[in-house]
Amino acid sequence: MIKKSVVTCGLMLIVCLGIKMLGYSYSTDHVRTGNVVTEVKVDDVPKKEESLFSFADEIVPLGDEKIERKLKRALRANSFSKRQTLKLHYRAHQFFPIIEPILAEYGIPEDFKYIPLVETEFRHGLTSKKGASGVWQFMPQTARMYGLKVNSEVDQRHNVRLATVAAAKYLRDLYSIFNSWTLVAAAYNVGEGSLKKSIYSQKEDNYFHLKLNRETGIYVYSLVSMKEVIENPTKYGYKISQPRKLMAYQPN
Repeated sequence: MIKKSVVTCGLMLIVCLGIKMLGYSYSTDHVRTGNVVTEVKVDDVPKKEESLFSFADEIVPLGDEKIERKLKRALRANSFSKRQTLKLHYRAHQFFPIIEPILAEYGIPEDFKYIPLVETEFRHGLTSKKGASGVWQFMPQTARMYGLKVNSEVDQRHNVRLATVAAAKYLRDLYSIFNSWTLVAAAYNVGEGSLKKSIYSQKEDNYFHLKLNRETGIYVYSLVSMKEVIENPTKYGYKISQPRKLMAYQPN
């Protein structure tokens, strides 16, 4: 009798422990696999998507509250709920096939094709108050330095192909100085000299940890978020029937 009681108690203990262990997976979120519904605890799901936020293969170091806040704000700004238009994707489809091979020819990471989308959304004829113009928003002096004609009769900053060649040369030169593509993007926005001063005074050469002016401080986040909404449109509320076509993807 004693033996049977011990065995019975042992079995009941094992069953109870098993039920308790299974209980840890219970939550209000469900994943359906075939005809079986598996309950998953949200906190236990690996946040794999976080590692995918990058620019030119430089990972956005999430885990820092300020960095995450900037990225979330940029993603919201480029979401469909904010923009209410598909123009970004249609313009990407139109101009990316022109820009991509030029960047590749000069060894510039493809992610830099998002600069014109952030700067001008590929709208022609835009000129800033400071005098930057064209889809790449070149200043006259920089444009001339990289082979573009800018005078009273002609302005090659508005020629997408020629301006992209000039931009690629400029980006390549910036990389030879900063040796970081995120810093190259920042320098493209704020200027080489200004960024050098910030790096020197702060003794910091990581873009994500530098204290920069408001526009430059969110510039890379804007590029990352633009890349996200173009490459993953439905995730950010865009209803696109042929996303591969609109993203200017080339068939394998």
